[in-house]
Amino acid sequence: MDHEHTAHTHTHTAHTDAAQASGATWSTAAQATLHCLTGCAIGEVLGMVIGTALGWGNLPTTVLAIVLAFFFGYSLTLRGVLKAGMGFRAALRVALAADTLSIAVMELIDNGVIVLWPDAMDAELADLLFWVSLAISLAIAFVVTVPVNKWMIGRGKGHAVVHQHHAH
Repeated sequence: MDHEHTAHTHTHTAHTDAAQASGATWSTAAQATLHCLTGCAIGEVLGMVIGTALGWGNLPTTVLAIVLAFFFGYSLTLRGVLKAGMGFRAALRVALAADTLSIAVMELIDNGVIVLWPDAMDAELADLLFWVSLAISLAIAFVVTVPVNKWMIGRGKGHAVVHQHHAH
């Protein structure tokens, strides 16, 4: 019986080491970034729609969009970690640790592109410019954020933390 326990422990350790060694792949980083992008895009679009519908100016609408991007980014991670059986407080800590830098980089790049894009800040929801500039800014943010997530995952941070707690 001790031999079986030792074999199981060794196999589990080898599997964990292999997972950590291969965890920092570009594919894993792209998947983590896509996850982040989903939450950011939902928050951005919802914030823009709400701000525009309420007749708000650019600054309050942008602030709302950023707040909602963080909210939905964290919420998507929370949902997965809670599903794995973790308590809410611990799951919230995991989500904050996993997503804060990723969402912050994505939002900085995304909003930076929109601010620098001529007339994009004044585009209405019905304007093609609104949707094209948003799509391209999110695509640029994705490309910039993938290496950030790869670096974090390679150091056991970011979405590496989430994968330790996900249900398999």
